Formats: sequence, structure tokens, C-alpha cells
Amino acid sequence: MKKVSFAEFGGPDVLHLVDAEEPHAGPGRIRIAVRAAGVNPFDWRVREGQFQQVHPIELPAGVGQDAAGVVDEVGEGVEGVEVGDHVFGEGASTYAEFAVLSAWARMPEGLTFEEAAGYPSVVETALRILGQIGVRSGQTLLVSGASGGVGSAVLQIARDRGITVIGTAGAANQDYLCSLGALAAPYGDGWVERVRRLGHVDAALDLAGSGVIRELVELTGDPQKVISIADLGAPELGVRFSGVAGSMPEALAAAVGLISRGKLHIPVEKSYTLGEAAAAHVDSQAGHTRGRRVLVV
Repeated sequence: MKKVSFAEFGGPDVLHLVDAEEPHAGPGRIRIAVRAAGVNPFDWRVREGQFQQVHPIELPAGVGQDAAGVVDEVGEGVEGVEVGDHVFGEGASTYAEFAVLSAWARMPEGLTFEEAAGYPSVVETALRILGQIGVRSGQTLLVSGASGGVGSAVLQIARDRGITVIGTAGAANQDYLCSLGALAAPYGDGWVERVRRLGHVDAALDLAGSGVIRELVELTGDPQKVISIADLGAPELGVRFSGVAGSMPEALAAAVGLISRGKLHIPVEKSYTLGEAAAAHVDSQAGHTRGRRVLVV
């Protein structure tokens, strides 16, 4: 099978499409014929070696954790899923023609493989940080870097919970944020005052890692009311960094419910082939994403 792999840490150019042995579903796992794989910032952070001290990996290594596809192997002890089912979920080395998943759910009606591949990690992260920040119905949440996948999910889930959301993003994505029910404010000089004019901020999330932690603390008045998923230096300013995933099965179940109720939709901004994985990483690292980027197999 074809698989995207890297043999050294570095930039996008270390990614190569190689021939590899097919993985197989062990106990409690399923294998899918991958139809699409989600591209996440986590993927290129791993490629760069940012997590080696915390979660070391051996090289060469595959890339990717989110995917959607057709079940073609069911491991021992697995119930409720059959060969031929269309599922989406989380696994390892998902930038490949076949991948083993450790958590999955059946795809909701009307969802394409490309769309489904963009949800797993994004929804898990959104649900986790919303729970950790503790914002409640009637309060206002500020989301910095709101137009990407996690931001798109946070905005919609928060609005479904009765939370007012202020989102910051580039000028080109202001209408997109408004379409998701957020009050929008563009980046750039004076953005803090623009946010203040939109209302009092009870809590804030940093999703882009663009060096705004001090300003978010200033707006909320308390570093404990700010969480970052993108700035590894956040703890130096008393702000929590959230990087340990919660329950993926619970997140997938929640995603299915939200999607089925019409309360969550994350558009696919751009699709790439497996051979274009490096280009996908370049674009992901550049930011300014509206929704999700995926690889189509």
C-alpha cells in the first residue's frame, strides 16, 4: 500500500509517499480502507519533532490520526461494526491507503468521506477545552484564531450551549465567523479595543498560538480564565496549555449528535492527494484556514 512517511524531523520536505506493509486490526481495533484523512496542526508538530520529549516516536514514522473510510477488517472483541460500514475516527498513520482505528463511529447520513475525516480530533479538542474553561450559558467566550477547524467547532458548540462567542480571525474570514453565529473582530493593530467594544469577556481560548496570551489575560482579567492549545509558552504566563486528549469515543458520539441535529458543520476548505501531503502541511502551517484541510485517498 501507499503511505506518507518521514525518516527525519524537519520541514514539509521530509514527507515522502512510500510503499509500506498493510497494517492489520488487532483486538479491539478495526481497519479501514481510507477514503480521506484529516490534516491537523498536531501532524506537522509531530513531523517537526516538537513532542519528542513528551511523546517520543521512532523513525521512520507515519503521519496522521484522523480518517474516514470503509471497514475491511474487524479485530477480536469488536462488536457493533461490520465489514463494509462507513466510519470515521482516530487511529495511527492515517495518511495511507489502509489504517487501523482505535476509536470510531458510523458516519452520519449525508456526510461525505472528505467532510467526515475533518471531525474527530477537532471535535474532541473543542469539547475538551470548552469543558476545561468552564464557560456557561449566558457568558461570553473569546476565541482567538476562530476560523480553523477547532475554532469552527468551538463556535458552533458554544452557541448551541447558549454562550455568546467573539471570534478573531483574518479580515477575509469575518463573514465566515458571523455565519457561525459569532461576533467577529479582525486581527491587527487595535484588535484588543475592537474586542472590548463587542462586550465583556468571561473566558478566552488561544487556538492559533499567535503570541496573544498577554492580551487574552488582560481581556479576561485572570490567567486561569484562558486556555491555549497552540502556545507552548503559555504556562510561563500562568495560562493552562491543553494538550492531552480526552475520550475520543465520547467526542465522536457527540459529533454524530450535533451533526445529525444540524448544529455542527465544518466545511472542507481544500482537498489534497496523498502525494500532496507536504503542500497540505505548508498550507496548514500558514494558518488563515477556513474550516478543514483533508487528504483524499
